Amino acid sequence: MDTIPVTAAGGVLYKMNGQDPEVLLIFRRGIWDLPKGKLEVEESIRECARREVSEEVGSALPEVLHKLGTTYHEYEEQGENFGKTTHWYAMQLGSEFGGDFTPEQEEDITEVAWFPLEEAKETVGFENLRMVLIKLEQWLQ
Repeated sequence: MDTIPVTAAGGVLYKMNGQDPEVLLIFRRGIWDLPKGKLEVEESIRECARREVSEEVGSALPEVLHKLGTTYHEYEEQGENFGKTTHWYAMQLGSEFGGDFTPEQEEDITEVAWFPLEEAKETVGFENLRMVLIKLEQWLQ
């Protein structure tokens, strides 16, 4: 059976708490995750990342600061195999954002919360996301 390619993008929203970075995680289907989603027609990968993060956490459009790399994983859905490449970016929200988040319930997101980066690396439910957070940590140093 052929694997259908899927392109997606997402972001690691972060803020500094003194010297320590905090990152925003979403809770979806029992797992702490990073916001991401599929690329739409005629949308750049950067635009997709900004839109998906904004939609999933219920915020203003974040600013893209740095590309963190890509992850790849395969999954099965309705009898078909998909191979998803996700492009990841370090992002921040502008000072005009009030700070209240609204989880996108249509995407089964029930919670949005800030975590210290060290704790986030232990909390995310997928190893490839831990690697994305390590790349953020390396970029911030």
